[in-house]
Amino acid sequence: MHEVAVVAMDSVVPFDFAVAVDGFNWTGRYRVRVCGPKRTVKAELFELKVPHGLELLSEVDTIVLPGHEPDLVVPKQVIEALRQAAARGTRIASICSGAFVFAATGLLDGLRVTTHWLAAEELAARFPAVEVDPDVLYVDNGQFLTSAGAAAGLDLCLHMIRRDHGSAVAADAARLAVMPLEREGGQAQFIVTPPVAPQGAELEPVLRWMEVNTACDLTLEDLARQAGMSTRTLNRRFREQTGTTPLQWLHRARVRQAQHLLETTKDSVELIASRVGFGSATAFRDRFKRIAGTSPNAYRAAFQG
Repeated sequence: MHEVAVVAMDSVVPFDFAVAVDGFNWTGRYRVRVCGPKRTVKAELFELKVPHGLELLSEVDTIVLPGHEPDLVVPKQVIEALRQAAARGTRIASICSGAFVFAATGLLDGLRVTTHWLAAEELAARFPAVEVDPDVLYVDNGQFLTSAGAAAGLDLCLHMIRRDHGSAVAADAARLAVMPLEREGGQAQFIVTPPVAPQGAELEPVLRWMEVNTACDLTLEDLARQAGMSTRTLNRRFREQTGTTPLQWLHRARVRQAQHLLETTKDSVELIASRVGFGSATAFRDRFKRIAGTSPNAYRAAFQG
């Protein structure tokens, strides 16, 4: 049987841990065991008994690093054990914030990786040698794989199962999980969050006004007039306080509102385009694709089934 080790340390995320254990177990083709540097670890609301030490990492074919608190100081013995396993050719995969543990080994330097969109900026800042892509479900670099948060960890497990045993076995596992098999790794995480200025910042009032008036045909001059400053000053302040331009911020706010309508209504794409302020459905589809990484119809299908 293909041997899988799931590494558990203090602050392990229970959902990520369970995904790694059950995802492979459902197939009957893997032997899954749990290991760590300590025999008892704290997992949020409960303690977890760990039956194996790190020596297990020298015996397995695949190692899974579930999410842990990003601030976790990874023990040196864990880093060394992972490096030794990698040198032997062992496949290593991380789920969600497990990418922080993975990146601490240096094994991801120079590689494209992903993690939960909320943690992507911090991962990139702490490990500048790693190329962080926050817009995908998972990234397969061959020996090393990373996934985004929560359900994307199961996407990654199904992908590895399909690689190991083919689509039929992976499809059986997906049915047991009541999960679609066909979500591909390049699919966007669908998170579009316009940058927000700090509370009390100079731009906060105009940002909130823009959120309320996205359906209007707003120009840069309109925004500058509302902010009480010149267009040049407005552009400069936006860059300083949000890291983007006024019109780019407005586009992302419109797409975010469109996402909500696609998730919660049966309105046509054309009507939604008009409701959120795009001049045409064609312009809306183009902007939505560029920002969300998928089409409006594909986004709706993913969230409404």
